[in-house]
Amino acid sequence: QVRLVESGGGLVQPGGSLRLSCATSGFTFSNYAMSWYRQAPGKERSLVASTTTTGSITHYVDSVKGRFTISRDNTKNTVYLQMTSLKPEDTAVYYCKGRYQWGTNEYWGQGTQVTVSS
Repeated sequence: QVRLVESGGGLVQPGGSLRLSCATSGFTFSNYAMSWYRQAPGKERSLVASTTTTGSITHYVDSVKGRFTISRDNTKNTVYLQMTSLKPEDTAVYYCKGRYQWGTNEYWGQGTQVTVSS
């Protein structure tokens, strides 16, 4: 059974930090590029950051560049999103996604809420 379980979300003040984790099982993690998406209330889900199967290449949306860092540990089948200098506009449900590197197969997690507020 495929599982992607996000954790680490919560309430944080502006300027604070959070580290999200996405623990996976049920598929060959090292064959999947991994991404983080987010969806704010009333908005579409959008890409935040992504990394290749080895973690050697990363991509970030402009609004989080320099503040967020995506990483992965293929020995633990887990992808992370380190978020610093958080802003109220970062408030959203954050989802991890795995995409098979040689095809179109995708898996999604259930999401974790991040709220940035004073």
